[in-house]
Amino acid sequence: MYSDLTVGVLALQGDYERHLHRLISLKANTCEVRVKEDLDGLDGLIIPGGESTTMNLLIDRFGLRDRLVEFCRKKGVWGTCAGMILLAREVDGARIRPLEIIDIRVRRNAYGRQLHSFHTYIKAALNGAPAALQASFIRAPMVLHYGPEVKVIAKYEETPVLLFQRNCLVSSFHTELDDDLTLTQYFLNNFVSLFK
Repeated sequence: MYSDLTVGVLALQGDYERHLHRLISLKANTCEVRVKEDLDGLDGLIIPGGESTTMNLLIDRFGLRDRLVEFCRKKGVWGTCAGMILLAREVDGARIRPLEIIDIRVRRNAYGRQLHSFHTYIKAALNGAPAALQASFIRAPMVLHYGPEVKVIAKYEETPVLLFQRNCLVSSFHTELDDDLTLTQYFLNNFVSLFK
């Protein structure tokens, strides 16, 4: 179905294997991204959920930052949970140096600690049509502010949780923990294919 696309998943830390499995189930070509050379030839990238402080540290330790920023400014990229934090323009606290790809300001762990995790359904407007998405909020970041070029696709309790700006899609929640491929397909169709 997506055999003409090669999509990488940042595999420094976090639940990258679930994203890879979902991409493979859609017949996309995949690559685990650990060093800057892994970005060569990719059509898109997913930055998964995980520990944003650890991922931030490892991005610099492996010399990925400059090449990652360059890639994320041009190609389709999707950040889930910690990935949203890393792609944001501004993050609370000084321990994270975000990549500044999407014009949002986020607060980490704003939906509570691990024991406050929850699963719910949210309504999203995908390609102008309503869609129900399963959403898992696990130490999820909250969007405190977004710029005029950012589009909100879905909210949870009146707070934006799924947004995009040009080639960059971000979600406060995880979708890779269930079997629904709707959002992964949306990413491949509207971001990876478009900015290939």
